[in-house]
Amino acid sequence: MSLGDPAAGATAPAGQVAAPAAPGSAEVAGTASALQTPGLARRLAAFVYEGILLFGVTMIAGYLYSSLTQQRHALQGKAGLQAFLFVVLAIYFTWFWSRGGQTVAMKAWNIRLVMANGQPVPQACALLRYVLAWLWFLPALATTYLADLHGGGTITTLVLAGVVAYAALVRLRPDRQFWHDAVCGTRLIDWRPAPPPRAKSAG
Repeated sequence: MSLGDPAAGATAPAGQVAAPAAPGSAEVAGTASALQTPGLARRLAAFVYEGILLFGVTMIAGYLYSSLTQQRHALQGKAGLQAFLFVVLAIYFTWFWSRGGQTVAMKAWNIRLVMANGQPVPQACALLRYVLAWLWFLPALATTYLADLHGGGTITTLVLAGVVAYAALVRLRPDRQFWHDAVCGTRLIDWRPAPPPRAKSAG
């Protein structure tokens, strides 16, 4: 399905979406007319980098929670801590996705989240995408719970296998987008900032 301008009579290639034609947008003016879907390897690299950055976020949030609740033991209030971290991550992703469409990791890998028509992502849609993005981990976590697995190595292997399997599902879609993006009506695009204009010489 083409997302380009009907008046142009052109069809965007698979995995591409026409750039939004919002008047007065400096960002749009500095990009190509067709925005491509980033390669899967680059998206997974951003995924890993995001996880490294989130380690610090969760550590700070965990320290804040234990200070506020006077938590003395790691197993004390475990469910409450997990719920608190879930909310903190929801705020983190919703904020960045709805305000520019990029987290720090996504900026580093030149990836941006937009709606299917190229427009910015509203907060409600960003929050929905965060919830559905747990599909990366849900099958592995459900298997771990149902099989009553406790070994750290086994759980890690299951999670990694689930992530790889879910990422591979993009091959089933013509636009190569993740399935939670298809449900939310969002897409990841290649987004490189426009080079600054060169100063004119005084000659």
